[in-house]
Amino acid sequence: MKLHLPLAWPAAPPSHAGVVLRPFRDSDAHLAAELTQDPYIRLISTIPARPTAEEAMEWILHQNGRFTEGMGYSFAIADAATDRALGQIGMWLKAVETGRATAGYLVAPSARGRGVGAAALTALTAFAWTLPVLHRVELYIEPWNTGSIRTAEASGYQREGLLRSHQSIGGERRDMLLYAAIRS
Repeated sequence: MKLHLPLAWPAAPPSHAGVVLRPFRDSDAHLAAELTQDPYIRLISTIPARPTAEEAMEWILHQNGRFTEGMGYSFAIADAATDRALGQIGMWLKAVETGRATAGYLVAPSARGRGVGAAALTALTAFAWTLPVLHRVELYIEPWNTGSIRTAEASGYQREGLLRSHQSIGGERRDMLLYAAIRS
């Protein structure tokens, strides 16, 4: 779906608490392999299991192409001091005409437990509010995923409810918690 709204890439990279959200670079290819060390990420992402160097580069190109294809924004989560990619975060705009976006994030196993996801989600949400059309950003999180729940809550998202049998993951229907941030 191509968007018909005048949306722009951020003039300055969104950042918060030691992370910066930037386009993916060829030097981020290591991230694709690191992310797939987590079996759950292999279920929910477009990264092939055990990606070759060529597949990792294709994944990077796909992430960078999401904006030009009108799907939304996909950013590398990078350490502000070293510029090393620590994960991926995106804001998907399928429902942008209704004022809603959906966010999602993947943090490399080596970067977990340090607040990287919460800092990235805070930066992404602040960027969302620079887009006048957006009034709500939603997250869908499986109830067992306490790390992602902590990330959402630390970033100011509020739990709104349980959506039963909401999404297919790995070929089976899964319940999802709905979390949201609303423009104040």
